[in-house]
Amino acid sequence: MSDGKTPGEHVAFGRSGSGGPMIPQSARQALKPEEAPQPPKPSARARSQFVVFLNFVMSLVVFLAVAAAGAVYFGKVKFDSPGPLGSNAYVLVRDGAGLGEIATLLQRRNIIENATIFRLGVSAYGSDNSLKAGEYEIKSGSSMRDVMNLLRSGKSILHSVTIAEGLTVEQIFERLAEYEELEGDLPAEMPAEGSLRPETYKFTRGTTREEIIEQMRSSQNALVNQIWARRNPNLPIATKEEFVNLASIVEKETGRADERTIVASVFLNRLERGMRLQSDPTIIYGLFGGKGKPSERPIYRSDIDKPTPYNTYQISGLPPTPIANPGRAALEAVANPSRTKYVYFVADGTGGHVFAETLDQHNANVRRWRKIEADRAKKTE
Repeated sequence: MSDGKTPGEHVAFGRSGSGGPMIPQSARQALKPEEAPQPPKPSARARSQFVVFLNFVMSLVVFLAVAAAGAVYFGKVKFDSPGPLGSNAYVLVRDGAGLGEIATLLQRRNIIENATIFRLGVSAYGSDNSLKAGEYEIKSGSSMRDVMNLLRSGKSILHSVTIAEGLTVEQIFERLAEYEELEGDLPAEMPAEGSLRPETYKFTRGTTREEIIEQMRSSQNALVNQIWARRNPNLPIATKEEFVNLASIVEKETGRADERTIVASVFLNRLERGMRLQSDPTIIYGLFGGKGKPSERPIYRSDIDKPTPYNTYQISGLPPTPIANPGRAALEAVANPSRTKYVYFVADGTGGHVFAETLDQHNANVRRWRKIEADRAKKTE
């Protein structure tokens, strides 16, 4: 019995998408996959809320960007503007101080207006760790940039202390103890006599007295080694210790540059001949040590006759230690003395000395000197 369909073609039934009655389908249509249902479209209200939020975020970003740019511009203007300092001021940046500590110090001293702006500005220029310790003079009206550049340069104020040739270690200690720009205590133990170099030493505020002493000792050691290496090989002294010892006597005997090498030759000639040095400054050191003779006290005959380890009128050869700290000129004079036959000298009344090869010549020079002294005494009466 025929159902009116082509042979081999079957009819399938499917349900409509709306859940209605069954709808006849061909086999091909029945096998075709159904399309997935589309998600529901967002409502106009939902779309409106998202747009509002997005607009808020964008506006906030723009506002923050503008605010940041404004803050940077304001900070830069402040960083480069003249500061509040009305007159030059001095500030001491301690060793090891960080950027925050420095900024706070500058604001407290009214050198800058705002520590935060200074700190951020210095960081922006990559100078966080390049600010150097020291004492600085800040010019009035200096901007934060000016202050930063000064502290980066390290051009701090240098103080100086001058140690004169011929001072003893004890006298040098007294000098350094009085110097207010130095800090800290002096070493508990005094260095050896003759081991400190007389010189002008520059330092920044905050340097310790012990550091200056160590610098003096190191400098003198280097100087002695340098000059000793260039000495005349025929000197009648065998060691560097003897070399410094004799230089200290020459230092105390004369301050005149034109006769140091001659004075050195007198003492070296005496050593070669086995004569006693007979140097007045050694008497003084034997009596008063490193404190030195009071300026108003003369040397008495009894002082010359009084035996001490340093009295070269009483002992042969050199004293046990130097009697002062000799400078370069005295060391050079002993290392390379003049070639003379002098073995005597006495003051000539002009601040210098007159030299002699024989005792008779020397006695005549002494009589002349005593007459000069007598004439001066009469004039003061």
